[in-house]
Amino acid sequence: MKQLMVIFLAIGLHACQTENKEHMSNTSKMYQKKDIIAPVAKKESHIISTHGDDREDNYYWMRLTDEQKTAEKLDTHTQEVVDYLNAENDYTNEMTAHLKTFQDTLFNEMVGRIKQTDMSVPYRDNGYHYITRYEEDKEYPIYARKKGSMEANEEIMLNVNELASEYEYYAVSGLSVSPNNKILAFGEDPVSRRQYTLRFKNLETGEMYDDEIENTTGGATWANDNKTIFYTRKDDALRSYKIFKHIVGTSAIDDVEVFHEEDDTFNALVYKTKSKKYIVIGSWATLSQEFQLLDADQPNGDLRMFQPRERNLEYSIGHYDDKWYIRTNKDGAKNFKVMTTSEDATNQENWTDYIPHREDVFLEGTEFFKDYLVLSERIEGITKVRVLGWDGSNDHHINFGEDAYLAYTSTNPEFDTDQLRVGFTSLTTPNTTFDYDMKSQSLSKLKQQEVVGDFNPKDYASERLMITARDGARVPISIVYKKGYQKDGKQPLLLYGYGSYGNSMDPYFSSVRLSLMDRGFAFAIAHIRGGQEMGRQWYEDGKFLKKKNTFNDFIDCGKYLIDNKYTSEDGLMAMGGSAGGLLMGAIINMEPDMWKGVVSAVPFVDVVTTMLDESIPLTTGEFDEWGNPKDRVYYDYIKSYSPLDNIEEKDYPAMLVTTGYHDSQVQYWEPAKWIAKLRDMKTDNNPLLLHTNMGAGHGGASGRFQRYKETALEYAFFLDLAGKADVKVKG
Repeated sequence: MKQLMVIFLAIGLHACQTENKEHMSNTSKMYQKKDIIAPVAKKESHIISTHGDDREDNYYWMRLTDEQKTAEKLDTHTQEVVDYLNAENDYTNEMTAHLKTFQDTLFNEMVGRIKQTDMSVPYRDNGYHYITRYEEDKEYPIYARKKGSMEANEEIMLNVNELASEYEYYAVSGLSVSPNNKILAFGEDPVSRRQYTLRFKNLETGEMYDDEIENTTGGATWANDNKTIFYTRKDDALRSYKIFKHIVGTSAIDDVEVFHEEDDTFNALVYKTKSKKYIVIGSWATLSQEFQLLDADQPNGDLRMFQPRERNLEYSIGHYDDKWYIRTNKDGAKNFKVMTTSEDATNQENWTDYIPHREDVFLEGTEFFKDYLVLSERIEGITKVRVLGWDGSNDHHINFGEDAYLAYTSTNPEFDTDQLRVGFTSLTTPNTTFDYDMKSQSLSKLKQQEVVGDFNPKDYASERLMITARDGARVPISIVYKKGYQKDGKQPLLLYGYGSYGNSMDPYFSSVRLSLMDRGFAFAIAHIRGGQEMGRQWYEDGKFLKKKNTFNDFIDCGKYLIDNKYTSEDGLMAMGGSAGGLLMGAIINMEPDMWKGVVSAVPFVDVVTTMLDESIPLTTGEFDEWGNPKDRVYYDYIKSYSPLDNIEEKDYPAMLVTTGYHDSQVQYWEPAKWIAKLRDMKTDNNPLLLHTNMGAGHGGASGRFQRYKETALEYAFFLDLAGKADVKVKG
């Protein structure tokens, strides 16, 4: 409480809001703790003028630079911001103190379902079997390999537990072994800012090289000479913008710049084709891509343009034999098609159709083998894996024996094989890894995620619903619950949504959700527009000047679930993160009375201000998602739904908001400002809680188990609102 008193002396003492509101909702009775003072942030008027329109932001002062956040000694301004965030954390801790034991119970349940000593299914690459394994009570993976066969001695390439021992947060990315199997490259991030330092390890001696290359995306692409790597650096806005060439064993000062992406709406990338013949250097934007080629045997050679960028021409490339295969939307192929061209004549005038465009099939990806082409397709919202021979024979979809599921191609580094590694999961089936013999069309189960305890998938049921939105669109809902769930309008239900960037929210299994379902909750996913569940048009109809379809769809899904007695307004909860947090912010402004409680994780809620500020990470690359508010048409539309700009004096539902101090995707100050303004304007007594992880970023805590502490907080919040925080689960 001492820290709280310090901050309140600085920003002014205020009585607990519960003493100042006239109305008392049933939702918040469990949170009426009049001796706990809610933080109230100071106001400093800051006017942002755009297109002759003035917006006042009283909490703009909460913004900090990376330099301020990471300085050894905090300046006065930084300390004030940190004190405020800590005060909000203290308030959340005290308001949820009655749930502490229950949170621990949930956390122990979640962790208890995870097999402590575990190992991934090995995959074979270049003469070695590669394994990721975990040891009991250890937070981080151990990356290992065995030469020739699984009976060979294990070689530990990287024990991340040892590397992470001195850090509060630690992540490893982009492990890549040289073609001669002797050197490991990997990226490490000890801050959670997704700025990785590339490091190198001699796998024969165990020696770490002196080379350390800072501020990269974490990946390294090897040329065929076993000493040259290509990597991507980030600019001040964390945009990947330059490709460099590095010789292992030399200083990064001597690295050669190979490519500079000067258009700040594009990101640079580099990879090697599965055929190992080419290094591909790419430029990627939402609506346009461009690739250049380099012979992997000639790392000092010249780049060759594949096809120059054109607005609205999207394409990706794969190499097989003496041809290129292009997944593209060329010629109005909205759902994408596959085209092919010769190895040397790569301009689009030379492309010819190989897999034609289909109105009812969205082509998501391709995988190449010596005798087969594998396609990832989405049909009526369901992912399917299609296999066909290069001569067009043996064309079929893999039959997994279920109707609603997520199927995907897994790790397939080898080229000359009939075995396809695939993954499968559904709302009731734990993630399962198969080898599929493409020749005999037979599935071999290699491993299914083990759920420790008395879990039985037959105890749970799932449904696939199609609801009609207000404009006539048919929106899918996937729902799962424990058998015995009564559709009498009295049960709690958590509705989850995202709906942006074309990211599809598929019906996958989660052992964590069992803690909700075993206590009477149903869990539902709204497959709203803005994703690509129903094809490319589904995405197009949920972006730019059609963004409000995303919010309307989610609300209409909620209303359907209420009208059809899956739940009621007193039992309907909502959750979303990042752009899904924007969704949460929009729906509580539009229909605040529909939701019993809302969790908004790392929410993108200050849309206008962020999209006007090109110094903020990711902004410029997202103009093709939201629109550029420097254009008055987009400014007005974005402002009409931006959660922070549309807060009103009215009742809002109970809310828990989470963020990370080092978040590079959505800066912490967006949810912090949102909470401050909501607390100032809302007219209800429902709990409004902010939890900031001061040592993490967008993805939350690192480690295998610690991330579930935040999940336990979120689930305890929901279960408490539903009156089920004291419900015990057998076992």
